[in-house]
Amino acid sequence: MKYSIPQFLLLGALTMIFVGLLTPVMRNFAISIDAVDTPNLSRKTQKAPVPYLGGVAIALGIICASYGALLYADFSLETLKLASDVLVPAIVIAIMGLVDDLKGLQPWPRLIAQTFTGIVVASILVYTNTMGVAFNNRPLNIIFSVLWIVGVCNSINFFDNTDGGAAGTVAVITLFIFFIAYDRQQILVSALSIVTAGSTMGFLYWNRSPARIYMGDAGALFLGIIISVLTIRLNPGITPSYKSFAIPLILMAIPILDTTVAVNSRIYRGISPFQGGTDHLSHRLVRKGLSRKYAAITLWSLAAFFGASALALYIWPDSIGNELIIIVGAIWAALLVFFLRIPSEDK
Repeated sequence: MKYSIPQFLLLGALTMIFVGLLTPVMRNFAISIDAVDTPNLSRKTQKAPVPYLGGVAIALGIICASYGALLYADFSLETLKLASDVLVPAIVIAIMGLVDDLKGLQPWPRLIAQTFTGIVVASILVYTNTMGVAFNNRPLNIIFSVLWIVGVCNSINFFDNTDGGAAGTVAVITLFIFFIAYDRQQILVSALSIVTAGSTMGFLYWNRSPARIYMGDAGALFLGIIISVLTIRLNPGITPSYKSFAIPLILMAIPILDTTVAVNSRIYRGISPFQGGTDHLSHRLVRKGLSRKYAAITLWSLAAFFGASALALYIWPDSIGNELIIIVGAIWAALLVFFLRIPSEDK
């Protein structure tokens, strides 16, 4: 069955409203149980405690909207299974993130849990033949899928370092995933991407600078699983295959850039890549003179540029595909040099 863009946009809008109304409820609940992020470390940029649990609102919005849409439009055991293959692992990893938000976990247990979840999800994708673009080798597909899932999870988690930065960027990325998936009539990918965009936009109203609530690890890891699976399932259908492989990388260019900059600067300074710090893109933009609000807007704009580039590659793969990949790669490399030249710490 073919669904129209207005139907999908209505689904996204309803999700946005639902999460927008649910987020202040979770905020009040977080305050009541003292689930707050206190500015007790040098890398904390807020002046007052900010409650967590925004990620719970995001997750509930995506889960309720996804299953609700299935029940309303196209319920079957097959579609229920396909949706659950991504939502259930996302819920599991979000619970671990919630424990980390409330109790605190060391990096290695978190990485082990992410890797195990990645193996489960990758195996499901490979053995159900639901990968959008794949190698002709199952073990290779599993290895690369696990690396991508774990990498995206950590990238989104790293990227959640400034008010509205991660929520707005995820909204932008998933909107572009929606446009490609809709054109390819990948109904489930289209629905999940527009629901994710709506959920993060509803949350963004409360998370924009100055943030009144954070998504926390629960939200960042949940979104990491969702986006990693969406990009793996997305089938641009363009040849040669390296152009199809390039689209997810271009879509995720800014979160990947943030992780690359932070990890490289920490290794260069001889500290653990898992250690928090004020060395992310948003912090460096602030050192360049931007306010936190405009730093977030800059990141959204950069994500939109790369998203539009991915869409252009999808639309015109033959006429400008190779040139576009080279140009986008050069711009990404130039941004990498630009951000690495900004001091990693306040002087």
